[in-house]
Amino acid sequence: MTPDVDLTAPKPGRHAVRDALLALDCRLFEFAAERNWPLAEPVLPRLSRSANHGVLWFAAGAVMAASRTPRARRAAARGLASLGLASLTINTLGKRSVRRPRPVLDPVPLVRQLKRQPITTSFPSGHSASAAAFATGVALESPSWGAAVGPVAWSVALSRVYTGVHFPSDVLAGALLGAGAAFAVRGLVPTRAQIGTPPRPRAEVPALPEGEGLVVVANSAAGTSERVRALQAALPRAELVECQPADMLAELEKAAAHARVLGVCGGDGTVNRAAEVALRHGLPLAVLPGGTLNHFAYDLGVEGVNDLSRAVQRGEAVRVDVGRFRCAGTRGIFLNTCSLGVYPELVRVRDRWSHRIGGWPAGVLAALRVLRTDRHPLEAEFRGRTRPLWLLFVGNGTYHRVGLAPGRRLDLADGQLDVRVVHGGRRPATRLLAAALAGPLTRSPVHAAVQVSRLRLAGVTPGTLLAYDGEVTEVAGEVTLEKLPEALTVYRPLSGS
Repeated sequence: MTPDVDLTAPKPGRHAVRDALLALDCRLFEFAAERNWPLAEPVLPRLSRSANHGVLWFAAGAVMAASRTPRARRAAARGLASLGLASLTINTLGKRSVRRPRPVLDPVPLVRQLKRQPITTSFPSGHSASAAAFATGVALESPSWGAAVGPVAWSVALSRVYTGVHFPSDVLAGALLGAGAAFAVRGLVPTRAQIGTPPRPRAEVPALPEGEGLVVVANSAAGTSERVRALQAALPRAELVECQPADMLAELEKAAAHARVLGVCGGDGTVNRAAEVALRHGLPLAVLPGGTLNHFAYDLGVEGVNDLSRAVQRGEAVRVDVGRFRCAGTRGIFLNTCSLGVYPELVRVRDRWSHRIGGWPAGVLAALRVLRTDRHPLEAEFRGRTRPLWLLFVGNGTYHRVGLAPGRRLDLADGQLDVRVVHGGRRPATRLLAAALAGPLTRSPVHAAVQVSRLRLAGVTPGTLLAYDGEVTEVAGEVTLEKLPEALTVYRPLSGS
């Protein structure tokens, strides 16, 4: 590697303000070098080395992700994305724009100096930029994790002056650039706090101190044991029942017979069953996410035990819409989405393999198999002409795209079915990708979208698969999809409470 400091480059001319600032910068550096920093000698040089190439921050991100909480995983991802943007900016623009030599190490005690001195230019500090970017990105998503990471990031930035490899202004500029990178990432991918669902329409529900009157049925196959134990600690008077998927419906019916509030812990399919039972018995529903995706709980604003227990004990809830589908011999509800075409085929293939190789690998395999076929899974008649379709998607509520983030619902009680159609043709994988990139656009060669409160499909071929909230059933003949506005009452913490 060769240094990017060109010592033969002509020095800039004299400038009174700039020269005064540089002189102040040098005096601050010398002042720091002359001070005795108690307890810093065994810590800061090691901390500075550990942050080389972002190793410290990748390790911190791994620890956060291992906590298995959605907010911590998102915070880790946001922090690392911010770090990546900051590093790219520093290496492509920052250090090549201001070719400032490193400080002279004479005033720095030898015991503080790094064994391997950096050979790149000094301004701005890449270590400080990475530290500030990671810490700011984490804090924007999770203030509690940000409070834990912040002091470490501050110490890394401080260590660059302590070890004599940067002037104070290098560190300050790097930190500002890193924080700016984190805010730029937030502009592209907003945090959940920015796009949370509105706390309305509010519902009158009982407040349950310590969970008394709440009966929670948990799907043990979803790996919910850890969350159930945490919920038991937070709501010691709640009744908790763990069962296998085959027993879920029977246990939900038993719970609904004596509960004031019906609770459920599991994935979207499990929550769907619980919502159907709650609607039939006229009970409010308490949802604790315990599956892989948990779309309904996360769009609702319930991400874990703390959110749910706070809402239950304070009596905070909202009313949400429910989607319903009906055909000759089949009927059901959906809280998230209902679809015909490619996706139900994908779900069927995925379920066939998931118990052998795991959910995500099975999903990838299913997508590859389904998208390689040339058979259109669905046809629709329009103006007397039969047209092939790859996908008919119906969302319970309008899905929006904010920045580069995937589409999600901003309002769970808007009274609308979000209908999306991907037209048939050659190369299904290309068409589906183009439709995904089109996002909310309503006019596209491959994609169309409309919001309605009711949809009727006629002439559906017998044996056609319909997927709803991750479950699959067969439909035929005439299929009707409609909204049940504000039909379900669900506990969720309200903003500002």
